[in-house]
Amino acid sequence: MADDSRENVRIEHPNRKKAASKITRLIVIVLLLASAVLLAIITWGGWDTLEGAKPLQIAYILFYLVMAFFVLRWSRGVLPLTSAMAIIMLIFAAVSTPQWFDRDKAGFTDPNLAASLLGLLTALMVPLQILLIAFAMSGFRQAWNVEVEHHPDDEDEPDRGDRNRESPRGDASPAPA
Repeated sequence: MADDSRENVRIEHPNRKKAASKITRLIVIVLLLASAVLLAIITWGGWDTLEGAKPLQIAYILFYLVMAFFVLRWSRGVLPLTSAMAIIMLIFAAVSTPQWFDRDKAGFTDPNLAASLLGLLTALMVPLQILLIAFAMSGFRQAWNVEVEHHPDDEDEPDRGDRNRESPRGDASPAPA
């Protein structure tokens, strides 16, 4: 009997309907994809001169793509992990930026792209990671995972406390936990 009543339950995610949540999600996805593309360009451009960092950079590119997929599916749990990995990438980018500019001299192996261009792209990775950290943590605070159950018999009853009451702004607010 309990299973029959669970079949008709409608689950709603009220925080996913908010414009701020949708915009934050979109921005996080764009920042993750931009980070993956920029890192792929840096990796390709400096492939011949990279020593020992090739597997790590490929792993980061794949990580950012997978995290973008999960954020696209409204997975809130990956946002702190994304921020943590972005902090590490921020440190790597900040440390390696001057090194690329130092390679723009005679006597160094020439990478696929000019070393000064790779330095500029690596420098652009720093603000990109700062933005990714900020927006991912903002998305985490928006509580995308909050669920409200709607039973078919709830709509027939006149008043069940604060559950179906509208907020002063006019939109239906979820019941407090």
